Amino acid sequence: MLGLIIQLLISWLLLWVYNKSNLKELGLTPTKQRLIDFGLFFTITAALCASGFLLKMLIAQQRWQINDGYNGWQFANAFWWNIKSVLFEEFIFRGVLLYILIKRIGQTKAILISAISFGVYHWFSHEIFGQIQAMIIEFITTGVIGLVLAFGFSKTSSMYIPIAIHLGWNYMQQAVFSGGPIGNQIFIEIMPRPVITVSYFAFFFMILFPLISTIGVNYWMIRRKKEVI
Repeated sequence: MLGLIIQLLISWLLLWVYNKSNLKELGLTPTKQRLIDFGLFFTITAALCASGFLLKMLIAQQRWQINDGYNGWQFANAFWWNIKSVLFEEFIFRGVLLYILIKRIGQTKAILISAISFGVYHWFSHEIFGQIQAMIIEFITTGVIGLVLAFGFSKTSSMYIPIAIHLGWNYMQQAVFSGGPIGNQIFIEIMPRPVITVSYFAFFFMILFPLISTIGVNYWMIRRKKEVI
């Protein structure tokens, strides 16, 4: 919590120094439309992310079961952990720095810088620096997602949509299907995994469909929104 407060204070200070403005420039004030956007983008992203686990069940015959020991404390802890981690990254990559870059060098260049920085950041946050193949894959995937998130901010002048997309993906991965560093959550994979043979098409479809559809659908939805200046 302290870290988020410090981020907000630094963001406010930078905005004040840059053009004597405040945090309203980041579109943080809740409005009816922003809350609707948040719910819509969160729900769609979470559903598309979940489709990857469904495909793994159908194609790879992987199995998940409900965590019998799951309780309210685990839910609250997972929810708060995801909120903190998402807001931390969003305030860095889609916050005041992106706002200033858009004003100084234009929307296109600012979005590219934000996305590249987001991709490079994940080399270190996922501890893969030095693993060339993994670095390339991580840079492409997180970089392209970063493009969509930054586009969402620049199109709406608000952090609600990028936060919703980011949180929808992370929450489904980590707090629903136990795929993160916070341990077993709502669903636990039944091990060992079955050993089956699938075609290359089926394998890559299972892996790439959730990511590509999340990027494509969210980009299409953002493009359809009226630009806020």
